[in-house]
Amino acid sequence: MESTGSRVFSGGIWEERYGYARAVVVGDRVIVSGCTATVDGEVRHVTDPYQQSVTAMGIAIEAVELGGLTREDVVMVRYYVVEQRHFDPVGHAIAEIFGHVRPACTGVRVAGLVDPRMLVEIEIEALRA
Repeated sequence: MESTGSRVFSGGIWEERYGYARAVVVGDRVIVSGCTATVDGEVRHVTDPYQQSVTAMGIAIEAVELGGLTREDVVMVRYYVVEQRHFDPVGHAIAEIFGHVRPACTGVRVAGLVDPRMLVEIEIEALRA
């Protein structure tokens, strides 16, 4: 990943194709675009929503850090799952990574994501206290 001041780019294929940044820094706030378990153009952990969540949050946290904040500054997590049964595995991953921080959180079931192998997409927002 790289930071250009107010924008963070991961080099992901969707960022270039669809014209967005991995994260945007606005004052004391870092807003991270939806992250999936796509690494080097490949979807990882194709059948495992928990591992996809851990990978996606790792990407999101790296973007927060490049934006100048930390995991402890995360105030909001939004996640989108394609199957009802994935709420618990994704929730457990969020609790593992952010349980000590306790950000606000919203989970939504959706019809699908950009690649059918993706089981979850996660957005986070961080704010310097």
